[in-house]
Amino acid sequence: QVQLVESGGGLVQTGDSLRLSCAASGRTFSDYHMGWFRQAPGKEREHIAAISWSGRSPYYTDAAKGRFTISRDNAKNTVYLQMNNLKPEDTAVYYCAAALVRAFGYVPPSEYNYWGQGTQVTVSS
Repeated sequence: QVQLVESGGGLVQTGDSLRLSCAASGRTFSDYHMGWFRQAPGKEREHIAAISWSGRSPYYTDAAKGRFTISRDNAKNTVYLQMNNLKPEDTAVYYCAAALVRAFGYVPPSEYNYWGQGTQVTVSS
């Protein structure tokens, strides 16, 4: 079991940057593969990024690649999503999720068992 709490969202302008944080508590944080997802109203959930328990072999969608960076600090039980050059289409609720999987490869959304409540990111023109 793990509890996740996201923070760091807000209202920014096009081209600005935000750093989202996901604080975890409960079971040993390092046991989990961590992911970031986002969902805008009326649209499907999108898997933005993921990082293994070791911090290696991160995954990014094409939309995130080159602009977003996922990282983790197991000592602080925290996962981060650094978002640069934000665009209006990045507007969504961003969710942190955890999967009890030890792997370096891609972990599908169905494997993520624990989810945070989300943090709103709004990018204005």
